[in-house]
Amino acid sequence: MKRILVILLAGAVLAAMPAFAQKEFKVTNRIKLGGEGFWDYLTYDEEGQRLFITRGSHVMVVDTKTLKATGDIPDLAAIHGVALAPEFNRGFISNGGNNTVTVFDLKTLNKLDSVKVGDRPDAILFDPFSKRVFTFNARSQDSTAVDAASGKVAGTIALGGKPEFPASDGKGKLYVNIEDKGQISEIDVTKLTVLNTWPIAPCQEPSALAFDVEHHRLFAGCGNKMMAVVDSDSGKVITTVPIGEGVDAGRFNPNTQEIFMSCGEGVLTIIHEDTPDKYTVRQNLPTVKGARTMALDTKNDIAYVVTAQREDKPVPAGQRPAMVPGSFELIVVKPE
Repeated sequence: MKRILVILLAGAVLAAMPAFAQKEFKVTNRIKLGGEGFWDYLTYDEEGQRLFITRGSHVMVVDTKTLKATGDIPDLAAIHGVALAPEFNRGFISNGGNNTVTVFDLKTLNKLDSVKVGDRPDAILFDPFSKRVFTFNARSQDSTAVDAASGKVAGTIALGGKPEFPASDGKGKLYVNIEDKGQISEIDVTKLTVLNTWPIAPCQEPSALAFDVEHHRLFAGCGNKMMAVVDSDSGKVITTVPIGEGVDAGRFNPNTQEIFMSCGEGVLTIIHEDTPDKYTVRQNLPTVKGARTMALDTKNDIAYVVTAQREDKPVPAGQRPAMVPGSFELIVVKPE
């Protein structure tokens, strides 16, 4: 009788626990994709259930149902990111090598246009409110706004520092990390002006940025192994949360109140937003060294990261080791 009572009590406790506390994320697949080129941003296409992976001179397109490469956009120049505008059936690629944006057809993947933007465009984002694509240009330290329908440049916004990851509220404002200044800038997407620039100390070198729009919370992944939680109305740092080393991408799932920070040391830090002011680190999930960029399927709560092995040979200062041929892989992380 006592044993039955203990079992019943344990079951009651588990039933009372929030759903997020009962699940654990695991690496469920490691798929060798191979191919040439180092990588940068990953973008998940919810409608097409595809993953766009930038590979330096080309974009690799992977079907997330089969985890197989099904397409490629070639002949690009030191690319960094892909932004999708499904309502216009268009995608946009930032070419850091020749200071352009390549416009392509989302269905056929055929190139449609090339648009001149600022110097060394890196991150890129489609803002649904303004119907504009914004590039964040590292060398010219500004943002170029491009009309998604026409491909015409609408204007340029000076940022006063090196921009990194952006996030949009879908209501007329977007936010971007200013990495070299330890700041976040707030931008009016219609007037193309900077409304505010906030210091976010103790965060240093913010790179990743995710956004809980409903609760007005920005999540900046910082180079000093922390995530800064920032009020998007006031710019105030609410709290900080420890994360892995070498963060480069952050995503937020509003369906589960989870924040994901992918870190190059080979860790995916998963944080739960208990309240807008309280956060719990749920997991520091080991992935693979170098898996620093990420995309998230929020409907199914699946994270995708990529990496490759590096050759163990001396390299000149300022250069990175060569990639081991054929070693580039996709890593899938799911709750179980």
